[in-house]
Amino acid sequence: MTQHITKSFKDIFSKTVLLFIVKMSLVSLAISSVLVWLFAGSLTDIIASYLSFIPWEWAQTTGASVASVLIAYMLFVLTLSVVTSLMIEPLLIVLAKKHYPNATVVGTPDLKTSLFLSLKAGGLFLGIFVFTFPLMFIPLLGAVYMLWLWSLLLKAPTIYDVSSLFITDKKEIADKTKKSTLLAMIAAGFNYIPIFNIFAPVFAQILFLHKILGEEA
Repeated sequence: MTQHITKSFKDIFSKTVLLFIVKMSLVSLAISSVLVWLFAGSLTDIIASYLSFIPWEWAQTTGASVASVLIAYMLFVLTLSVVTSLMIEPLLIVLAKKHYPNATVVGTPDLKTSLFLSLKAGGLFLGIFVFTFPLMFIPLLGAVYMLWLWSLLLKAPTIYDVSSLFITDKKEIADKTKKSTLLAMIAAGFNYIPIFNIFAPVFAQILFLHKILGEEA
């Protein structure tokens, strides 16, 4: 696993990958900004209703402000994950040819399936976050909770995107993606670092690429 992580870090800071990350980030920022603008009112009402049990008005106001910022941030992270999943295929093929010249492209991710898995992961992520976000304020447990939550965004879509290019056997996919939750949580660690959070979805894709093809090197 250490070797896969090392290779992924080298790839993530290459010119080609950095340019891809910038493009995906700008597109995702535009989309998420529009969504926040369109649904800001409804979002505020939901948060206010959710925090109505707090007896102090100042605490409700503060909590609502913090929650609004967090949800807007989470929406950007979600959008970035979906956009990256839909656009990553050419980059993965380039990196595969670079590191594993004997690897053969045997298929391509189905756009509808990829979109469905990304939206499904996003819905699960948002659903769990909205009802359990106070857990993030618990020391240590909160950090692990957020890594696990962010990993939900990355795991299933990434496994599908990468494996669909190089593997057709479902059993082989299962064998090569063991400990995938841990890998996704490692990639999700970027979300804790301002600005570097834009690296998380692409890093996850590259990490799983090396995980799946690494033994063939």
